Amino acid sequence: MDIVVLTGAGMSSESGLKTFRDTDGLWEGFNVDDVASAEGWERDKKMVLDFYNNLRSQLEVVEPNEGHYGLAALEKYFNVEIITQNVDNLHERAGSKKVLHLHGELTKVRSTIDDSLIYDIGYGKISLGDKCGKGSQLRPHIVFFGEPVPNLQKAIEITSKADIFLVIGSSLNVYPAAGLISYAPEEAELFLIDPKNVSIPSGRHVNVISMLASEGVKEFTKIIMNK
Repeated sequence: MDIVVLTGAGMSSESGLKTFRDTDGLWEGFNVDDVASAEGWERDKKMVLDFYNNLRSQLEVVEPNEGHYGLAALEKYFNVEIITQNVDNLHERAGSKKVLHLHGELTKVRSTIDDSLIYDIGYGKISLGDKCGKGSQLRPHIVFFGEPVPNLQKAIEITSKADIFLVIGSSLNVYPAAGLISYAPEEAELFLIDPKNVSIPSGRHVNVISMLASEGVKEFTKIIMNK
């Protein structure tokens, strides 16, 4: 059985990471348009670099939660593929083997003139003047607002093969990721884990588990193991 999981900020919030976008439009006290847009990068590169350096420092000290570990444990019984909107590495640290990052990865940086030049820096810092092999400034390996999502087509291909499509902790408001649910096959079962009311952009039945990620994954596991 192929289980495809789309995870959003609510997946990692129990680990202590702030959600990417909350109702006040702030992320770690910063306006998201200043630190997560191409325009913000052009306006103040140092601020953006410092912001992601700080996030990397936070990521180094937090741990995967029970939800992350629960998804990894499902790989013993099913083919589980995770598509995440999150830029952290908590799925990988919990043991998940198939993780596709839609919005980039916090522990990587890339060239500003050649998107294929990507460097894994772990939890290190980058500063103005740090350059790629071709001599251009390094930038966070993050998909900023207004930039294309390189892994979107791959995500669509994965979703189109799902027997079960599970959404965890995503508001389903950030496109194009929110549109993935429409690519799940008609016969696929749809599940949503989130304690908040989420508007589902689909005319199909969705099994809602109104819990946080950790408890929700446990409940989801019970349901599918009893099928």
